[in-house]
Amino acid sequence: MPRIAPLDPPYDPEIATALAKWMPPGVAHDPLVLFRTLHRNPELASRMRVLGAGLLAHGRLPDRDREIVIDRTCARAGCEYEWGVHAATFGETVGLGDEHLRATVSGAEAPWSPRERLLMAAADELYDSARISRSTWDALAGHYDEPQLLELLVLAGWYRSISQLINTLEIDNESWAPGFPATLAVRGERPGHVE
Repeated sequence: MPRIAPLDPPYDPEIATALAKWMPPGVAHDPLVLFRTLHRNPELASRMRVLGAGLLAHGRLPDRDREIVIDRTCARAGCEYEWGVHAATFGETVGLGDEHLRATVSGAEAPWSPRERLLMAAADELYDSARISRSTWDALAGHYDEPQLLELLVLAGWYRSISQLINTLEIDNESWAPGFPATLAVRGERPGHVE
């Protein structure tokens, strides 16, 4: 049971319009539980939507790179909800197959390119220490320009914040989104933990 219940339909007209803005056109499912929960505070939700939508729809990072950072950050934070939403919504579209998605949770090797391994390392460093080492930064600067580097930092921080929000509110996974790979749950490992 979530700590703050999401809004349920029928929605007030203003809320219905606002929720429609969060969802891509033609989506077959209801607005996400996260969005319906955020709209318990419509002013906060509207401010958050601008940054979230900007990072997803108007970002400068390649889509696949963006999703690697998001998936790894959410996995490290133990946020199965947001990881699952992104895996279902963007995984296949950006070319992240099952092996890649599992690796964003386990931290295990996958057929990553050198740049993608670097993104995984950067996401881990940011998660662990709220900073990127000089060597990782210099390597990233060989692949990304300054606007993209700034975006990468904001992206990782944004999804850490979103994960914190979801985890603290104890929001249940969306019914259509996958959970973390079952082998990790069966073995009792923490997401992002590698032995």
